[in-house]
Amino acid sequence: MPKSYEDLVEEARRETEQVSAGEVHDALESGEEVMVLDVREQNEWDEGHIGSATLIPRGLLESQAAALLPDKNRRIVVHCAAGGRGALAAKTLKEMGYTNVANMEGGLSAWRERGYEIES
Repeated sequence: MPKSYEDLVEEARRETEQVSAGEVHDALESGEEVMVLDVREQNEWDEGHIGSATLIPRGLLESQAAALLPDKNRRIVVHCAAGGRGALAAKTLKEMGYTNVANMEGGLSAWRERGYEIES
């Protein structure tokens, strides 16, 4: 039976580490070496993003990862708008050999709900 988008996202969430917006914020505030990877589209990024984040739209991840994410052991936390694309992207990075990848649950929506700073 074919899988739906929801099935794929749920599978990705089960197979990848999930972290909260609070955990990501605390890691950044403490100076922890963590790359925040935003996999939303450029227009979403332009409307607001986490200041230290790097943008690689989900549709370009596989083709741009090697050039923009050369250290496969670096801590990477992926996020999107609400968590689905981020979970899929985190799973893809794991499949590409990245060893320390997590998805930020709730994406940028969760970040905003906590009142954390957004740049535009």
